[in-house]
Amino acid sequence: MSASGDGSIRQWIRDGEPVGEPWKSDGGGVASMAVCPDQTMVVSGSADGRLRLWDVEEGSVVGDPWEGHSAPVMCLDWSPNAREIASGSEDGTIRRWNPNTGRQIAPPIKTGHGWVDAVKYSPRGDKFASCGSDRVIRVWEKDGKLLIEIKGHDYSVRSLCWSKDGAYIFSGSGDMTIRKWQSIDGKELV
Repeated sequence: MSASGDGSIRQWIRDGEPVGEPWKSDGGGVASMAVCPDQTMVVSGSADGRLRLWDVEEGSVVGDPWEGHSAPVMCLDWSPNAREIASGSEDGTIRRWNPNTGRQIAPPIKTGHGWVDAVKYSPRGDKFASCGSDRVIRVWEKDGKLLIEIKGHDYSVRSLCWSKDGAYIFSGSGDMTIRKWQSIDGKELV
């Protein structure tokens, strides 16, 4: 699947052929999207600061857009059990959503990142990591309590992923490095 600044989402076959017609969003450019673990739904984040839930089989929006962010939604992630979605925005907040209702399930987290470029749930889904334009990776409890700050990049941190066992966080940055950190204390591993 791909998202575009023209407001469309497309499905593709592995050989590069499109599947059906593009899905059209009414929220401007689609800046982010994430596929549900069971691959039946997609959530997208748009330039208008709203999220939209899509039915993959139908290629259509489910319900009304979800409102909360005041700037473009730059990143999204489903919890491993698919019971919630985290979104990060240029407004500097992370918000958690119930995919069944489209409502926020906790107060927004003011991250201190400036722009939030990535948010990723841990494999157990009990916490998540975020990063952004301030060059810092932060690990949060689901209730919004900050657990650790990880510093070491020289430029904005743009992407994150967890190891399958949750022991490590990998980060990619505009400083052209990929780094590996212990998730328990933020120590960099070489």
